[in-house]
Amino acid sequence: MNVTVRIPDDFADRLGSGDLGRKALEALALQEHRAGRLALADLRQVLGFATRAELDAFLDAHGLPSSVPVHQPADDLAARIRAFRAGKTLGGLDPAALIREGRR
Repeated sequence: MNVTVRIPDDFADRLGSGDLGRKALEALALQEHRAGRLALADLRQVLGFATRAELDAFLDAHGLPSSVPVHQPADDLAARIRAFRAGKTLGGLDPAALIREGRR
């Protein structure tokens, strides 16, 4: 897919020389990786890096760890389950009341 982005000339001048298309792709890919929607393997493929070392260098240059996912949904889910079991939260609802309701 090709996407066209219109950038005002004065802003493009401030962004400096180089491939603005590549900069935009890198920024979008990093944002999606940080949000947990793009795995390391996918990030490497999207950015066209031949080796994992190239990807690691790219991530290091942007202040991101290469070996640990930025977003860990499984850990978040596990913490939410532990909180539910402890009776602390269920999206703002009282778990005990929901259980009583289910038994009726």
